[in-house]
Amino acid sequence: MAKQLLGKEVNEKLNARIIAECEELKARGVNPTLAIVRCGERPDDLSYEKGATKRAEALGVAVEKFLLPEDVSKEELLRTIDAINANDQIHGVLMFRPLPKHLKADQDEICNRLDPRKDVDGMTNGSNAGVFMGKELGFAPCTPAACMEILDHYGIDCTGKKAVVLGRSLVVGKPAAMMLLAKNATVTVCHTKTRDVAAVAREADILVSAAGVLKSLTKDYVRPGQVVIDVSINWDEAKGGIAGDAVYDEVEPIVEAITPVPGGVGAVTTSVLIGHVVEAAKRAAQ
Repeated sequence: MAKQLLGKEVNEKLNARIIAECEELKARGVNPTLAIVRCGERPDDLSYEKGATKRAEALGVAVEKFLLPEDVSKEELLRTIDAINANDQIHGVLMFRPLPKHLKADQDEICNRLDPRKDVDGMTNGSNAGVFMGKELGFAPCTPAACMEILDHYGIDCTGKKAVVLGRSLVVGKPAAMMLLAKNATVTVCHTKTRDVAAVAREADILVSAAGVLKSLTKDYVRPGQVVIDVSINWDEAKGGIAGDAVYDEVEPIVEAITPVPGGVGAVTTSVLIGHVVEAAKRAAQ
């Protein structure tokens, strides 16, 4: 059986660190604060907001909400972002995307209005540039950052290892590749135009699956000795719940270690987000 890389264990250590850093900041008169910007009332946004708020408050981070109607104008939303940028008491921002349909064409412009120093969810060009340049220009997207937390927690050394990332999105695939490269792995990124993806995947020591396609990672993609980080969260009608890319019952008996879905990467992302808020507060207080 493969070793289970459980998000719960990672969270316990990560949360303890966040609480300690929060207490230290508050002793210096700094109250780490997360702003949540939501346009409309999409059920998935409401669910994530509830979870993020609960986790933030449990770890000592304050939450300030900016709740706007679904038909909010571009101008009003930009004014809200400008006000947050100017507020020194707010250290990080979570803005739910996708934005409403009438703002879709302007989403990049709106997201990039946010000060990268407060971009704890990795949505601005500045944050992306920081990941690619290895500089603190913002923060990496939370999901690939959670992957790195899992590798670190379980003592999986990437140095000299072959890492393969399935998927090249700006949200997960590309930043994950850059973060693995920063850990001295030799990285290959596969995508829809890659020839014989299964053969490339089998060469990996560390395989990060971020395809977002249910049951796309079969036994043909893996070999003994691999570490598999299954990032994706897909809806599985057959079992009436969420599942990753991996056909788990096929892949798990073969590989050395794997993140389950649920209970793996997704369980860590919210704590990473809150950790970014605390780090943003630390940087601002320097």
